Amino acid sequence: MSDLWAQERADRLSKASPLADRMRPAELDEVVGQASVLGEGSLLRRLITSDRMGSILLWGPPGTGKTTIASLIASHTGRRFVSANASMIGVKDIRDIIDASRRHIESGEKSTILFLDEIHRFSRSQQDVLLGDVERGILTLIGATTENPWYAVNAALASRSTVFHLEVLSEEEIVRILRRAAEHDDLVRSKQPVISEEAFNEWARLCDGDARRALNAMEVAILGSADPVPVTIGRMEAAESIQTKALRYDRSGDAHYDHISALIKSVRGSDPDAAVHWLAVMLASGEDPRFICRRMAILASEDIGLASPQAIQMAAAAWTITERVGMPECQLTLSELVIYLSTCPKSNAAAQAIWNAMSDVEDNRSQAVPEHLRSGHDPTHDASGKNYVNPHTKPADAEGQIYLEDRRRYYEPGEAGFEAEIKRRLQEGGSDEPS
Repeated sequence: MSDLWAQERADRLSKASPLADRMRPAELDEVVGQASVLGEGSLLRRLITSDRMGSILLWGPPGTGKTTIASLIASHTGRRFVSANASMIGVKDIRDIIDASRRHIESGEKSTILFLDEIHRFSRSQQDVLLGDVERGILTLIGATTENPWYAVNAALASRSTVFHLEVLSEEEIVRILRRAAEHDDLVRSKQPVISEEAFNEWARLCDGDARRALNAMEVAILGSADPVPVTIGRMEAAESIQTKALRYDRSGDAHYDHISALIKSVRGSDPDAAVHWLAVMLASGEDPRFICRRMAILASEDIGLASPQAIQMAAAAWTITERVGMPECQLTLSELVIYLSTCPKSNAAAQAIWNAMSDVEDNRSQAVPEHLRSGHDPTHDASGKNYVNPHTKPADAEGQIYLEDRRRYYEPGEAGFEAEIKRRLQEGGSDEPS
């Protein structure tokens, strides 16, 4: 017997859901962005159309379509779809889903797709229950994570899955999604919204690539308006509905390393404006300024070195001041530091010297200390230190004195900054060429 009221109940539930859920694409071609992952000829597209899906991990920032892609895979392959948050599902729940999927397969149906959001929060006990049946094909796992799965997801789980990296959506792609919602969502259309170009651009700019955030902000602006129909939305109303920009930053996750990497590479590339921008993002996101100091101190030695010996002094001074004054005042000191380091001449010759020397030592190529350089405290070596010539007292006799038997050239000064002077000094000193 058919349920005469089923459609009406479904319509009511749909209206109660957020705009972002109501506007989920029903077809693969409706997905905006992610052409490299889901476009024609892509690996994931081929797996879906051929129905050869194995377990996959969808990795990307919030609002890039991970849940949407998972549900589309289920609908296109005709599989039962179970969605859960990895931090909230229990071992018993997982066993029940596996048992149900096994019964479906035994009755001639396809395996169930289990979609686990925030899979990086999956516990060891949950994983142990799941792994065997995933390997045997009893269950198809689709995991979603904002963290790099090769670091955040257990290696056993990551190695059994194909990883697809979703990119943040561009502002143009966000605007396309918003326009489609304004034109096709019945609840939004009931307000007959008149939305300015500036409003669309403001949502796209402030959502930071998160389509869900942009759609929810548009719904707040339109449905929350006290104005009579038609509702007019301009830049000011759009900005008010979304408020502050959401920074894609997690101090314990990928963004922590991505942003410090961007800062270091900007300084190394002598771009002070980019360096200050990434510094500002990190500080505004609550990054520990002492962590930034530590990395800048390393950079001063590794990437600037003796091309500008003052760089390491500046880094040490900035670290001390940061420890003493803290935020927000230390942002001034850190700004000064990254600008100074960005504008310094660059050389990694000193860093390369110790890396090469360490490589020799670790490869068992270290040498015995020559007799004339020994301390003289070893009674088994009567000649220890006796033939050593002190350059202070006998500079002429000390010329040509051997300090390393198997001569190697570790330090090769460049031409940048103070290293040009160091190079001149070494050449005038008649430093022996390595054998």
